[in-house]
Amino acid sequence: MIYKVAGFTFGITTPENEPILESMTNLAPFVCKEAGDAHIFDLEIVPSMPEMAESLLFRSDDGPGFPEISIYTIDKGWLVKVRPLPQHDVASIVTINSDFTRAELFILDKKERNFALNNSLMLMYAFSTARLGALEMHSSVVMNEGRGYMFLGKSGTGKSTHSKLWIRNFPGTELLNDDNPILRLMPDGSARVFGSPWSGKTPCYKAKDVPVGAIVRIRQAPFNKIERLGAIQSYATLMSSASSFRPFSELAEGWHKTLEGLATSVPCYILDCLPDNEAAEVCHNVVSNG
Repeated sequence: MIYKVAGFTFGITTPENEPILESMTNLAPFVCKEAGDAHIFDLEIVPSMPEMAESLLFRSDDGPGFPEISIYTIDKGWLVKVRPLPQHDVASIVTINSDFTRAELFILDKKERNFALNNSLMLMYAFSTARLGALEMHSSVVMNEGRGYMFLGKSGTGKSTHSKLWIRNFPGTELLNDDNPILRLMPDGSARVFGSPWSGKTPCYKAKDVPVGAIVRIRQAPFNKIERLGAIQSYATLMSSASSFRPFSELAEGWHKTLEGLATSVPCYILDCLPDNEAAEVCHNVVSNG
């Protein structure tokens, strides 16, 4: 099956009589019916995985409530082991070739097969688009009057709440994605935000895209105040919410160029706020006017 996300296509191959794609309703809006586009990567689900020599390169440490991703170097490529939570057993193993264009996924825990495939796709998408001007962002994003407004911040700071406040207060506002939209620096230097098959706990999977109106980092505070960031501050706030794996020197330069281009072309703000209607009004009044 072939899919297109944010203008990039990729393929998934499954064994015979494997119904996993039928249960992946998040992927359905992104099925690609066109032929001829080059794939950024192809992923095959395999029934087994041979043992191989491995050397640890990177291990995520996002906390007890988040998946643990361990990346190893192997002969002519990379190997990734994923645990749904750090205390859980490994649910899946992925081998990736040296240029990030092909992956094989072995699912150990069948109860976690959807998680395993989604996680593998997100990793492969981040790796294979690193040099193509695209970023997976940890963000909630709404569409309002033809533009996209992205709300960044650590988990629990109120990104989704702020999106809901916009939807409640400004007619015609629509949620595009609630956790992992794709932010692209287009060839002409403009920025667009795209829906994706990955939206956290909120089932919002839309094959839509809009120009970026503004990017806003949310911080909890006992007051409502918004301030525009300079280019260096914008780079830092974008980098802290972008899915990238800096140990990959092969890809780091691509991520850096994309972040640098976005930081100088997209208005970025910091919003200190309460979770109330006034916060949405303060934000909207500033960012919708550029």
